[in-house]
Amino acid sequence: MVLLTSGGFHHVIGFASEPADADAIPHVDAKARQNFLAYRKAANHKAFAIAPGGAWGWEAELPSPEAADSRALYNCQVTTRQKCVLYAADDAIVFDAETWPTLWGPYPGSADAATAFTGAAVGERFFNIAYKDAAGANRSLADLRGKILFVHFWGSWCPPCLRELPALQKLQEQLESTIPDQVVMILLQVREPFDEARSWAEDNGFASLPLYDSGSSGSDDTTLARGDAERIEDRNIARVFPSSYVLDRNGIVLFSNFGPVEDWLEYLPFFVHAARHSKTTPPKTSTQP
Repeated sequence: MVLLTSGGFHHVIGFASEPADADAIPHVDAKARQNFLAYRKAANHKAFAIAPGGAWGWEAELPSPEAADSRALYNCQVTTRQKCVLYAADDAIVFDAETWPTLWGPYPGSADAATAFTGAAVGERFFNIAYKDAAGANRSLADLRGKILFVHFWGSWCPPCLRELPALQKLQEQLESTIPDQVVMILLQVREPFDEARSWAEDNGFASLPLYDSGSSGSDDTTLARGDAERIEDRNIARVFPSSYVLDRNGIVLFSNFGPVEDWLEYLPFFVHAARHSKTTPPKTSTQP
């Protein structure tokens, strides 16, 4: 039998599968786990690669372990800007749990961040989105330089967004208890007035979440304000709702996810590593001779 997956074509032959290994793969969805069971049945040489956020790819029946490793990493990498690493090689689990949380890095310093292209891709300087705080004061993401930012776009009209809110609540609680004052969560409503989004959150037990006003006027308002008074189409940032971004202390995108995440606590070690290793550099001052 031949399977077509995100990793390409794979020939499947008889081999004892181990479901526990599939269940242990971090971040991936049910389809990836099903493919890992198929991978376990495939002939050597083979490899299975994964990346933070759930990207994956595999290859089998190659002439050497090196060729299998290279192809699996390639099949994974073409689907993500995150770094792919091997989860399995031939019949061995080779996943390195200790280095896994480091894959949001390396973290650029302030000088590199200042020259980065403005955009929403990993490695780019994220758009300076404007919003209003709880007191109604005008703010922008640039005001929070020096903090790790979790920026999330959601709506009370969006069923996948609502399913994700309990996971965000758990993440908020763990961030506050594990690395207090290091990560700022900014939840911005889209395509509805803030009063409607906040009212829904209060009525359904989510008032403790860090909700901020994007300024959206309603379902026909498809833009977001920027700190320079320009506006940007929300789909240029969030191709689906919900969408989430993690920014380093200099506003550089470390991670993005489009769609709901079932278990944000899987990412807690990544936030801890980023909080410890992302640095800002004080601006240089000139001196007279």
